[in-house]
Amino acid sequence: MATHFLGDTVVLTGRTMRHVTRSLDTIITTAITPIVMMLLFAYVFGGAIDTGPVSYVTYMLPGILLITIASGIAYTALRLMMDMQGGLFERFQSMPIARSSVLWAHVLTSLAANVISLVVVVGVALLMGFRSGAGLPAWLGVAGILVLFTLALTWLAVIAGLTAKSVDGGSAFSYPLVFLPFISSAFVPTDTMPGPVRAFAEHQPVTSIVNTIRDLLTRQPVGTEIWTALAWCAGILVVAYIFAGIAYRRRIS
Repeated sequence: MATHFLGDTVVLTGRTMRHVTRSLDTIITTAITPIVMMLLFAYVFGGAIDTGPVSYVTYMLPGILLITIASGIAYTALRLMMDMQGGLFERFQSMPIARSSVLWAHVLTSLAANVISLVVVVGVALLMGFRSGAGLPAWLGVAGILVLFTLALTWLAVIAGLTAKSVDGGSAFSYPLVFLPFISSAFVPTDTMPGPVRAFAEHQPVTSIVNTIRDLLTRQPVGTEIWTALAWCAGILVVAYIFAGIAYRRRIS
């Protein structure tokens, strides 16, 4: 059964990946928005924000990476919704394939596409002056957190793709996720914010994730905040996966 599931997932992932490679503009579009934001903040606002010995590009890069992921998952919801509207899922039901492999194919494609976008953004950040003395373990930690965050948001995108009634509805859910880093420690220290805004910023998931990635990149002690970040990512992932499964069963029943 496991071999059957893995084989079906590999085949279907190849199909969705071909769709992505035939329209590379989606990956480019996903990367362009965060890059423009990075240029804007670094060269327009960066000089007015005190980040101590850390360059502002290095300071804000973790938040830009999360925005990149949030932008990319909108295309996952869109691709899934288009497959649903095109009757592809009904055709798959008549074939001897594992049902969950259809969803996992979209999830793995989202992960691969987002990794490419993240590499592009980091490359531009290097050109802008981003530097990190972090060793391999720290970089692996950053990669692990970003992958976990991508999977968590992708399963949220699966829910949107299965339940949306229109193309706009399928991608609109990602807008709040894109703007969430702006009310966090991603671009300015939270202690500069007014009381209620600061309280929200310090207790929402993006702040702990951003702080952990930043500390890893700048070789600072991560402390217990890394467990908060992992708990947020894992919690969102588990809840989104459960509700995505429920939405999928309802849709194909």
